Amino acid sequence: QVQLVESGGGLVQPGGSLRLSCAASGSIFSMNDMGWYRQAPEKQRELVAAISSGGSTNYADSVKGRFTISRDNAKNMMYLQMNSLKPEDTAVYYCNAYIQIHGATSRFRYWGQGTQVTVSS
Repeated sequence: QVQLVESGGGLVQPGGSLRLSCAASGSIFSMNDMGWYRQAPEKQRELVAAISSGGSTNYADSVKGRFTISRDNAKNMMYLQMNSLKPEDTAVYYCNAYIQIHGATSRFRYWGQGTQVTVSS
């Protein structure tokens, strides 16, 4: 079984910064594409940033230049550095990863439980 656990959320003032972390654990053979999604109240879940196993990244237009996604494959970790935060960044942030577990021939998509980010003065 695989678990993804996010941490690092909280309350921050506009213009502030937060760093989210996602820790993957379990019988992991390989971790492929990973990403951060967010869902604000009464809105659909949206992709914030994604990173491939090779380190290629892409970002939602709304966060380009402010957020940076990274990963540490040796530690099965992924991060999201969020700078210049705005009230509209307020949402629950979810970690997502395509993971192949030991003994499996296919990858499966896993989600974390989410961490709340609130940007408010």
